[in-house]
Amino acid sequence: MTVSETTDALTLERAYAECRVIAKREAKNFYYSFVALPAQRRNAICAIYAFMRRADDLSDDESLSREERKYNLDAWLAEWHAAATGMETADPVFFAVRDAIRRFAIPLSLLDELVAGTTMDLENATSDAPDTYATFEDLYRYCYLVASVVGLVCIRIFGYSDPRAEKFAEETGIAFQLTNILRDVAEDAERNRVYLPLADLAAHNVPLASLLNRAAGTPPNPNERALLAEIAQRAEGYYQSAQRLMPLIDRESRPALGVLVSIYHRLLRRIEAANYDVFSQRASVPTAQKLAILGLGMARMGVARLGL
Repeated sequence: MTVSETTDALTLERAYAECRVIAKREAKNFYYSFVALPAQRRNAICAIYAFMRRADDLSDDESLSREERKYNLDAWLAEWHAAATGMETADPVFFAVRDAIRRFAIPLSLLDELVAGTTMDLENATSDAPDTYATFEDLYRYCYLVASVVGLVCIRIFGYSDPRAEKFAEETGIAFQLTNILRDVAEDAERNRVYLPLADLAAHNVPLASLLNRAAGTPPNPNERALLAEIAQRAEGYYQSAQRLMPLIDRESRPALGVLVSIYHRLLRRIEAANYDVFSQRASVPTAQKLAILGLGMARMGVARLGL
């Protein structure tokens, strides 16, 4: 079957519908921004998210060894490459993503980078050593692969013509991922992962073991709060790029980006307001606040589509 053909078993409409189901079930903060997009762009974003989710799930399957997970990811990626070049596929995610990348001129290399980000933890450490990053520059590369690349894909769906949008999208992704890292410090440590750079731990006199071997719910000490505040300050700097990106993308897509930025930035502000205690309780933005942000985004989308 070629890209232009359909079969009774799988149609493009059904493939996108499956991706929307995955996004609605799993995307959490992202899904609120998807809703504020016109249908064709929303379908494409949901397809990319479903692709991303599949890669993450294969990478994070802790019932398997690292070697088995890496093997499964490589096999899945090979199947995707075959589907992307026009081979028959019964996978609804591949089917939808193939259409999305052609419709919005998304380079295949970006999706390869996205998958590469999910494999970094599998390749950079032995099975019993904690996953760590030595410096912020090392962490930036990880954040680029798992978050900035998503931004570079999204702006192609959003639409843009000014090349400056690409750097701003990269840095917006860094802001989002640093926010995720702060929120998930306790959860990641339970999985033998510490994404806070080792150089920053040393600068603030925070032993790695104090994060990995922590009694549940123990609040941060002053050194740990200072460490987390430094990461938050970096994230705040990168959020400025989100504001610079906004006027560079197509007008009808700006409300969706605004929803996403508002929710993530609100999450960072809640972490800051809790004085960086990310150990006693996982920070989140209440659903009511997300819905209020979405409501404003939908109103702005209506205005944008009317050309007002």
